[in-house]
Amino acid sequence: MQERQINPVQGIYAATPDYIHALEVTGARRWLFVSGTMGLAEDGTAPPELSTQLDLVWSNIRRILKEVEMSVDNIVQVTSYLRDAAYVAENQEARVHALGQRRLPTTAIIVETLSEDWKVEIEVIAAG
Repeated sequence: MQERQINPVQGIYAATPDYIHALEVTGARRWLFVSGTMGLAEDGTAPPELSTQLDLVWSNIRRILKEVEMSVDNIVQVTSYLRDAAYVAENQEARVHALGQRRLPTTAIIVETLSEDWKVEIEVIAAG
C-alpha cells in the first residue's frame, strides 16, 4: 500500500501541522470502516472526565484494529464527534498523541450525542 499526502499550496487555505487536506491511498487490499467508537469502559460506563474518555476511545480503536492485525499506522481518516466545542483542543491533542507523527485527513463535528455522559465519539477508516 502506498500513501501520498495531498496539500495544495495555492488557491486553498494552508493545512495545519496536525492534519492534511487529503491522503491518496493506492494498492490497499483491505479496508476497515470503524463505527463511531465511544470512550466507554469495558463495562459500558462513561467516566466523567473528557481526558479519560479520550484515552478509552483510542484504546478501544486500537483494540478493534488489533482484531484485524492493523494498528493506528493503518488509519487513513479520522472523524471526531464532540458534544461541546470546548473539547476541540483536548481532542486534537489526544489524536496527535495517539497517531504519533501520522498526519491524516481529519474532521471534528460538534453534535448532541445520544447520552449526555458521552463526550466524544470517533470513527476511523483504515487501509492495509
